[in-house]
Amino acid sequence: MKADPAPQPRILVLASGSGTNLQALIDASRERGFPGQIVAVGCNRPGAFALERAAQANLQTFVVDHTRYDSREDFDATLMAEILRHHPDLIVLAGFMRILTTDFVRAFRGKLLNVHPSLLPRYTGLNTHQRALDAGDKTHGVSVHFVTEELDGGPVIAQAEVSVASNDDAESLAEKVQAKEHVLYPIVVRWFCEGRIQLGADCVLFDGDPLTTPMRLPDN
Repeated sequence: MKADPAPQPRILVLASGSGTNLQALIDASRERGFPGQIVAVGCNRPGAFALERAAQANLQTFVVDHTRYDSREDFDATLMAEILRHHPDLIVLAGFMRILTTDFVRAFRGKLLNVHPSLLPRYTGLNTHQRALDAGDKTHGVSVHFVTEELDGGPVIAQAEVSVASNDDAESLAEKVQAKEHVLYPIVVRWFCEGRIQLGADCVLFDGDPLTTPMRLPDN
């Protein structure tokens, strides 16, 4: 008798805005042989277009409106309860504009991925594109990293670079970086679902070995 196939890793995506990275993940998950399944999409903003993208893909959704909570701890506790209902193996932050509490991050250690629009450790936080321009950088880019207690400070898994042109402004640079995000994020999610990446004690393990420098996608 043929054995039943092993269940695919369960992916839960958290988003706050238009959901372009969510769409990239949805599209990737529909490709033949993709090793994971998106089981739900959560959002902290009731009107976010990410919810519409999820509905169009027939995915379960939930909203935990952060404006209804007096503290970050109360919000995160409710969010955690909603997440646990879906039993995810991986939680993907796709433009989720909330700073998560230490308790939340520790509860899901090794299961939280984030995409950040800079070549970390440069430019943690906001306004990364303008900061890169102000610094006169010739290259900029995107990083995918495990989430730890330090804001944008978790071990970096992979990065993709873009060239900064002399006529770039923050908007045009953001478009370049976002295009790379849509390629890089699904690749890293695939690696996780295949069991190729893990969060070690203080570094990324790739195929069981410490990753000394982030994986790179070449600039086009």
